[in-house]
Amino acid sequence: MPLIDDEEVVLVLSGLWNIAMTQPDDPEFPSLGIFDCMVSLIYKGINDRAWLCRDQNVYIPYYAAHIIGSYTMTKVEFAEKGVASGVIPPLLDLMRGEMSWVEQRVAVRALGHLASYERTFEAVANHEEELVKSAMHLASTCLEVVYNMFVGEKNERKRLKYHKDLLTRGIGGLEMQNRKAEEWASQMQCWSIHLLNCFAVKNRSIDLICTPEFLKDLCEMWGGLVNHSSPAGVGLIRLLCYNKVGRTSIAGSEEIIENLCKLSRSSDDWQYMGIDCLVLLLSDPNTRYKIIEISTFHLIDLAELRTLGGRSKVGEMITKVLLCDFKRRKSIINNSEVERALEEIWALKVERRKREHMVSVERIEEKRLLVSLIKQEGNHSFWIGKVEAALVKYTEALTLCPLGLRKERAVLFSNRAQCHLLLSDPDAAISDTTRALCLSDPPNSHTKSLWRRSQAYDMKGLAKESLMDCLMFVSGCMKLDTAEHAKIPHYAMRMISKQVDATWLFAAAQSKIINNDVDKVPQWHEGTTMTSGNKGFMTGLSTILEEPFITKDGSTRRKLERARQRK
Repeated sequence: MPLIDDEEVVLVLSGLWNIAMTQPDDPEFPSLGIFDCMVSLIYKGINDRAWLCRDQNVYIPYYAAHIIGSYTMTKVEFAEKGVASGVIPPLLDLMRGEMSWVEQRVAVRALGHLASYERTFEAVANHEEELVKSAMHLASTCLEVVYNMFVGEKNERKRLKYHKDLLTRGIGGLEMQNRKAEEWASQMQCWSIHLLNCFAVKNRSIDLICTPEFLKDLCEMWGGLVNHSSPAGVGLIRLLCYNKVGRTSIAGSEEIIENLCKLSRSSDDWQYMGIDCLVLLLSDPNTRYKIIEISTFHLIDLAELRTLGGRSKVGEMITKVLLCDFKRRKSIINNSEVERALEEIWALKVERRKREHMVSVERIEEKRLLVSLIKQEGNHSFWIGKVEAALVKYTEALTLCPLGLRKERAVLFSNRAQCHLLLSDPDAAISDTTRALCLSDPPNSHTKSLWRRSQAYDMKGLAKESLMDCLMFVSGCMKLDTAEHAKIPHYAMRMISKQVDATWLFAAAQSKIINNDVDKVPQWHEGTTMTSGNKGFMTGLSTILEEPFITKDGSTRRKLERARQRK
């Protein structure tokens, strides 16, 4: 194939791409030297721009890198064949930005697969410093690059035609292109982080990764709603928390700790990772007192959490790490509010539990009835508009309610949270709804608390947290509605519509353009750019490929697509 100059080569290559995607474990083509073939084709595309811009050859480097990534995805034997065939240098060239962001995406994917195996890691690690720096830069700038070079260009005719064809397989208009570009940008960011994970898990390049600027970017990388399979930034942060240097660097950033605290009190799939990070930092004497003042007020709301992310006794773990030095805390912690919070959790989890352990079943039933009466009084006050009086009654009921009556306590916390919302106290509402959700079975399943916390987060301008809770609320409503065609509450759809726009993956890049904060696409490190260095190449591509190259492609349903369909 590399020796044939025929426009039908790309059709043959697309067939190989389809086979590699659908049968990545089939040894036939790897045994016939497909990796040598792909290396030659990538080099030909990089070094011979006249050939690249002829016919449909511009697709070839993308497909070649994709085929390498597909065959090395699950089989270490194929990865070893690829390394022996010299796939790493041309993939590095593509990752540097020798062509465009679409080739960077598949290059970092393939390199991540090679770095995942023990038997091929060292071959990748021969380029460690350059790879780590490139992956950090790509993770930090890829969203802005994709927006500036593609999504932000509203005139479809000005978009590179081969980019449009690769994204949509020649089917679909502007909206479909933007959706796929969002998905691909999210994947490129997550795959760049995965490549960094491969080094961090071996405690390599930790100092390089733990730069303040990158860690600040990292805590904002969540993959968007189109990504539901990768923990993105928080996954790498958790890995770094297992390393002393990583813990020290992370504890030194108040912004990262605040993001971890927000994640720990959310209904995000990766909530447990945020909790893990905070527990690891609190367990280290060198970082404990750097973060305890911020983290305590979030973690005490999770003290009664039982299971999360496959872990049991999560609340007990949190309580233990918060109270590990309770007896001598006054000589170390100088914040009176933190002391009061720790005293509260001590009273709840230690002293009160001991007292109630000795209470008879009959006495518990008496208290249940008394709590029910007080709750009814609170409900009555609430419905006649006496919100402050209702709040007092719910607090009184919570003080009397035995810890074992988890369902009753969840309702009381949720009702009190509604009072806090009406009194414009979103912080107290978030605290009470979080406690209610920890008491629910399974966790994060109390629908009213989800909706109330979504409103509270919205009041504080925390769009992502509000959106996650609202989506969980809608999911809960759908499960409770036994009708054949369940209806989504209109107020929830308004909230989703508002927050989807605010949490759009390209929102930050769009904001920079609007505010005129950037005049050009971000520069590649060490003087190479994805646009300026290849300006002639990119300009030339915009005038070729009059006919789209169409192949079949399956699509997967994503959370965002479902949300948009409902909208």
